[in-house]
Amino acid sequence: MRASSFARYFPAEGIRLDVLTARNASAVGSDPTLLKEIPSEVTVHRTLTLDLPFSIKKRIKRLIAGAKPPAGNPAAPAAAGKPHFLKRVLQDILQPDPQVTWLPVLTRAARRIVRERNIDLVLITVPPFSSVLLVAKLRKEFPGLPIVVDFRDEWLTTNFELVSFLFSISERARSVASNAEASAVTNATAVVAVTEAARRQIRARYPREADSKFHLIPNGFDATRLRRSAPSANPPPDGKIVVTYVGTVYASTEPTALVQAVQTLPPELKSRFRLRFIGHIEEPRFREALLQLGDMVELKGFLPQHEALAAMNETDYVLLINHDPLNVGGKFYDYVGGGKPILGAVHAEGETRRLLEELRAGWWASNRDVDGIRRLFVDAAARGTSLLTAFQPDIGKIAQYERKVLAQRYAALLHSIAGRQREGGSQPPVAQPAGTEQ
Repeated sequence: MRASSFARYFPAEGIRLDVLTARNASAVGSDPTLLKEIPSEVTVHRTLTLDLPFSIKKRIKRLIAGAKPPAGNPAAPAAAGKPHFLKRVLQDILQPDPQVTWLPVLTRAARRIVRERNIDLVLITVPPFSSVLLVAKLRKEFPGLPIVVDFRDEWLTTNFELVSFLFSISERARSVASNAEASAVTNATAVVAVTEAARRQIRARYPREADSKFHLIPNGFDATRLRRSAPSANPPPDGKIVVTYVGTVYASTEPTALVQAVQTLPPELKSRFRLRFIGHIEEPRFREALLQLGDMVELKGFLPQHEALAAMNETDYVLLINHDPLNVGGKFYDYVGGGKPILGAVHAEGETRRLLEELRAGWWASNRDVDGIRRLFVDAAARGTSLLTAFQPDIGKIAQYERKVLAQRYAALLHSIAGRQREGGSQPPVAQPAGTEQ
């Protein structure tokens, strides 16, 4: 959604945009209707990739992931064990991530487009993190080309210490990733992060680089897609308090503490809530945990964006779960843009908690504090119609996170970088090797 918002709004900011993407990219789901919002003057180049369809990758992951978690503890990670042959081979080849199979085609296409389309600046947005390997390749062939790396997620902390995807759990994987990021940052003209905490984290790893190389452009919401709504004063016919979660459930948003908290509610209080989860659930153990809530939970699965956003207008609260101290989930901005109060189980020292308080967007408890999360629901039930006066978000600050506003800021940054390069006011980075893992 971040990349598509650039494609939607950059042309109005004086940027002639070429988009290079994969024709058959693997994804949880797709929403082709969003393509209608991309201006006709945007040129989209699509190439083939060897990446497997999402459903096939999930079956392979289940095959090689190892032992199941212990019974009764759905949040426990699968036992590591000794990886069998297939797992070792895949982990050795597909580094830094499975999308690295796109790199040969991506590189050839990018070089051709830069030459034929007289490109002034290249913006590489990641993940997939393997795309950062393109930076050094372009720098070698085009020494004066401005290259901006856009990190939608902080890589070396979050993906190794929190998410730990299948292909990021070995020392070799960490080494490959460290070398790839270091090469990309060194060879890039500018680096952009989506939270200030992530910007500081990335910047601290490269003290020899100028501070002016590292920038912050946060994620946001699209005001044209959201229908801002106030909390309803009229309860639904069945009297339920509807709490809706929108987004993927995976390691960074796993719901175990939430489930434990809700299970401790008195039966008469539990009966007043309906929890709706809209989006893909990454692992069976997370689904099994949610299903322990019985009739009070609804698992809707992936929905096109307009349906998911419409569901937010039919809810009393939106639910936020985030164990990540650095990154802020994209759903957070849709939540605040839609005007619905948040019940958040978030990292107490994280960027999500800071933003939630700054925007007065709802109420939160620490992500591992079962009793604190329980009190969130107790308070929500007691609040009743007083929610209309208790919920007073900062509309002015929230408006700063509209995607059109953020795209204008980003466009100004890109114009500045490209302009300096044309005027010869700054020296491009000298090409540095990407390490032996490239």
